[in-house]
Amino acid sequence: MKIDGVPYRTIWLSTDGQAVEVIDQTALPHALRILRLNTAADAARAISAMVVRGAPLIGATAAWGMALAAREDPSDAGLERAAAHLGASRPTAVNLRWAVEAMLAVLRPLPAARRAEAAAQEAARLCDAEAAACAAIGVHGAALIAAAYDGTRPVEVLTHCNAGWLASVDWGMSLSPVYKAAEQGVPVHVWVDETRPRNQGAALTAWELLRHGVPHTVIVDNAGGHLMQQGRVDLCIVGSDRVAANGDVCNKIGTYLKALAAHDNGVPFLAALPSSTIDWSLSDGAAIPIEERAADEVTHVTGLTDAGETGRVRVTPQGSPAANFGFDVTPARLVTAIITERGVCDASREGLLSLYPEQAAA
Repeated sequence: MKIDGVPYRTIWLSTDGQAVEVIDQTALPHALRILRLNTAADAARAISAMVVRGAPLIGATAAWGMALAAREDPSDAGLERAAAHLGASRPTAVNLRWAVEAMLAVLRPLPAARRAEAAAQEAARLCDAEAAACAAIGVHGAALIAAAYDGTRPVEVLTHCNAGWLASVDWGMSLSPVYKAAEQGVPVHVWVDETRPRNQGAALTAWELLRHGVPHTVIVDNAGGHLMQQGRVDLCIVGSDRVAANGDVCNKIGTYLKALAAHDNGVPFLAALPSSTIDWSLSDGAAIPIEERAADEVTHVTGLTDAGETGRVRVTPQGSPAANFGFDVTPARLVTAIITERGVCDASREGLLSLYPEQAAA
C-alpha cells in the first residue's frame, strides 16, 4: 500500500541485508517511525510490545525472527531456542506458531552452513504469500461490497480494531475488500470503532483510510449497535487472530458484541482472514487462549496535545484495578460468512473444508 504516494509494506529486509525493518505502530498516527530489528530477540520484543501487531504481521515478523536467528546461531539448539522465545511472545494469534513451524520445517533438514540463506529466502516467500493472500481476500470481499451497493448511496461498512495493511504484510484482511472496492469505483464509507484499549481503530485504521483517501468516520466502540438499529450499516467486516475448525472467530475484544448487534439487526457479519489464521487443531473456539495484557493499557491513554507534544495520561482513579482481556470469541452461529484467499464460505467446518478440502485428511 502507499503512504502519501510512497509504496510501503509493514516489514522488509534492510538494504544492507543484515537486519529487518518495520513500521513502529506504537508511534502512529502522530509519527511514522521505522525500527531496525537486528536479532531474533529484537523480533520477539517487537511482537510482545506491539510495535508490530495483527495476526499475519505477527507471523511474518516471527518468520524473519527465525531468519535472524539462523544468521546468529544456525545450530539446532540455536534455532530451537529462538523458536521457543518467539513462540512465547504472544499467545493468541495462531499465525505466529504457523510461521515458526514453517521455518523450522525448512531449516531442520539443512546443514547449519546453509540455514541462514535458506531462512531469508523462506521468510521472504512467506511474506509474499501473505501479501498475495490478503490481496485475494480483497477481491472476494469487494464482490460482497459491490453487491450491497444500491446505486444511491455509499455502502456503509463497520469494522472493529485494525485489520488493514498495517496488521498484515500488505493489503490487510477486513480493509482489503474496502480498498479493492474503492479501486473499482464502488462508493464506500467506513465506520471506524475506536477500539479500546490501545485505540487501534482510531489510531491505525483511521490513519490507513485517511492516507488512502477512503471516506470514514471514527466512532466510540459502543456506537455500532445504534448505527445498526438506524439502518446505517450495510456490512460488518472484521479480521481475526485465530479461527477454530468449526468457524468460531477470535478477534479483538468487543467483536462479539458487534456480532450480537449485527445478528439482532439483520446486518451481515463477515470475518476476513488468510488461511494461516485457521487453527485446524481446535474443534471450537473455547480452547483458544485469550491473552491478558497489562492493566496500564486500560488505565492510561497516549495522545497528541494541542501543543503538538505526545503525552500519556491516566484516565482512571489512582488505585482502581483494571482487567485487560485482549480478545473474545464470536460463535460461528453469529458469523454470516468467512472470507479467505480462496473465496467466501459458511462459518462451519463444512464451509471451511469446502475451500480447504486437503485439511479433511489432516
